[in-house]
Amino acid sequence: MTTEPNTDDPAVAYAAAPSIIAEISWVTAQSSAFIRSEPDREFWLRKAAVFDRIAVKEAAMYVPRQTTDVVETAVEAARALVQYDIAHRGLSLKGAELVTDEDHREYVRHQYHEWLLAQHF
Repeated sequence: MTTEPNTDDPAVAYAAAPSIIAEISWVTAQSSAFIRSEPDREFWLRKAAVFDRIAVKEAAMYVPRQTTDVVETAVEAARALVQYDIAHRGLSLKGAELVTDEDHREYVRHQYHEWLLAQHF
């Protein structure tokens, strides 16, 4: 019996991810490409994941009140991915049980981990 990896854990979800700097560079470069068109799912996913990774690192280094802004940014990016998936992939919030801010960030981790496996970085 095989068990699924615990992708709620950022260390597991992002283990094979490119560096944060590489992901920030990719997101920044792609941002300019979407001036006249809607960003695609890969953009929202990678953006949400990189902000989540930054928030996780900051939370490990500082007291919670010093990380409020970066955590809020990660949550906003996660919610943007969820909204994209609702509009374009038929995601149901009720079915996915995405209630709390942490639920949204965990959704990003699961989705990014699956995306990474498909990319073969």
